[in-house]
Amino acid sequence: MAKILVLGGTRFFGKRLVNRLLAKGDAVTILTRGHHQDSFGGAVSRLAVDRKDPESLKQAVGSQDFDIVYDNICYTPEEAGQAADIFAGRIGQYVLTSTLSVYDFADHPLREEDFDPYRYPVMMNESRDYSYKEGKRQAEAVLFGRHNLNVTAVRLPIVLGPDDYTRRLHFHIEHAASGEAIGLPDPDAQISFVHAEEAAEFLEWAGQIQWEGPVNACSSGTISVREMMSLIQQEIGRSAPLQSSAPPDHMSPFGIPGDWTMDHARAAAAGFKFWDLHDWMPKLIAELSADLQVR
Repeated sequence: MAKILVLGGTRFFGKRLVNRLLAKGDAVTILTRGHHQDSFGGAVSRLAVDRKDPESLKQAVGSQDFDIVYDNICYTPEEAGQAADIFAGRIGQYVLTSTLSVYDFADHPLREEDFDPYRYPVMMNESRDYSYKEGKRQAEAVLFGRHNLNVTAVRLPIVLGPDDYTRRLHFHIEHAASGEAIGLPDPDAQISFVHAEEAAEFLEWAGQIQWEGPVNACSSGTISVREMMSLIQQEIGRSAPLQSSAPPDHMSPFGIPGDWTMDHARAAAAGFKFWDLHDWMPKLIAELSADLQVR
């Protein structure tokens, strides 16, 4: 039985990760601000703290040791540095949830070596104002610069699931149902995705095998928004016009200028079996469509 701390474990794939850990009998503590109720009851221990407050985080963790720390809510180099200071020498593995966004666009499926955090300069700013991309890049650079911490950075693409609170796939189904046009630069750009349950499964796996370094995790296969809208039309009988521009609230959250895909060969070679995007995507669209009709 492993002793595990999950930072950000009350919703979406974080919640699924906690459920998976509990199912195999691990002793799980979740660290949360308490803004979202969870359904874990007495199965988990809880630390109620804002991780942006380093002193409160340090006091909450106290002298506890953990086998694995999963950090789903680290977005800046300051937060990464604070976590490294607190957990160095006291944990077996630190698993950072990172992102496809650390990469620049390229003409090939993006590989781990396309962004090297070991050589990326750490450049904090006084305002602590970073884009999502730069914040995650800096966080990786800080963590991999520490020699007293074993770190895995799991780079995920867009994560989808029935309870996606950002409602990105919902957006496309709702626009199809109403016939409202969707704006996006390139409707045929190929995109990598991962299902929320698959993301949780991968995080669990990466912590168990104590992967060292960055690693890509995405479903097998890619899809364009045009192909996605075709699946939606097959499900609900309607689609939406795709055009290059639209008012801001009608621009696709998947609107990218070109292909944005990942290569997960490294993790696959290590033994992880990824899900097939073209198997789960139609099922998820059917589930969300049915929910929309109930509403």
